[in-house]
Amino acid sequence: MLLIMAGMSTLFESKGVRIGVALLGGVLLLLMGGRVLTGLGKAGEPAGKYAERSPLWIGIILTGGNPYFLLWWASVGLALASGALQLGKTAFALFAVVHWLCDLVWLEALSLAGFKGARLFGNRGQRVVLVVCALALIAFGGMFIWDGARNLARLGDGAS
Repeated sequence: MLLIMAGMSTLFESKGVRIGVALLGGVLLLLMGGRVLTGLGKAGEPAGKYAERSPLWIGIILTGGNPYFLLWWASVGLALASGALQLGKTAFALFAVVHWLCDLVWLEALSLAGFKGARLFGNRGQRVVLVVCALALIAFGGMFIWDGARNLARLGDGAS
């Protein structure tokens, strides 16, 4: 939030940066979806090996690898944060705290649903959900790459 408010938003308004985010983000989504699918073929891979890594850093990497994160903050998030800043520093601080609390509640609910859902669905159901999610990641990755390549071609043609 602070980086965008300090002027980073102009960076995200650049067509070249948006194309780069779309292409890189699309590749990352394809890789994540592919890793989920290939991971399903590995029987008995312990989930515990990931538990030793810092959940904070895993969250930061996954969030930063999500192209929607940067685009959301460069558009909707910037508008919300700018509106709060126009009301004053206290309003901006309140906006930040409320936003982070909403994120915390939402992500905690997702975490709980994932934990309870794994028990509810069982092994087979969980694998079906993972396949659907992996295919969605691959589809979104393809859409991002397609959009980025299309805009890159337009940029090369001089079209806006």
